[in-house]
Amino acid sequence: MALEIFEADQPEDSRPRDAVDAAWEFARGGERGKSLRDTASAALKAAKATDTAAAREAAWAAMSAAGAAYLHPLAKATQVKHILGAAAYAARAAELVAGDDRSVGAEHLERAVHRATPIVVDVLKRFPAAPDGGGRVGELIRVLDADLRSLTFVE
Repeated sequence: MALEIFEADQPEDSRPRDAVDAAWEFARGGERGKSLRDTASAALKAAKATDTAAAREAAWAAMSAAGAAYLHPLAKATQVKHILGAAAYAARAAELVAGDDRSVGAEHLERAVHRATPIVVDVLKRFPAAPDGGGRVGELIRVLDADLRSLTFVE
């Protein structure tokens, strides 16, 4: 949905979609390399060229998706944003489109929790809980972080 929000604002700009496509390629076993860095940077530039806050948040979601491949192994709470940022920015974009309706963001986070795999939760648990700050996106990250950490998977 975040891509659709951006594309409604900037229909001729493919940079966020390119970033998400690169993230999917990486997630399916692709190389962690130049394409991810370049498309993440381009999505950030696209965010700066938007006309609305919702489109900006959507472009940041795409940037975060491509940038997630560059998670640092240092166990710092700030790294949690690399893991969860794409979902949080997408949820915030949806909230803004819905007139700043926080229940819409909560629904997006709930779907993200249901899609989470044991591997994602395992990686997340290697890091301290998400830090304070970061405005509404920071709040969304902390909610998602807590919800994912509470999951248990049956083997």
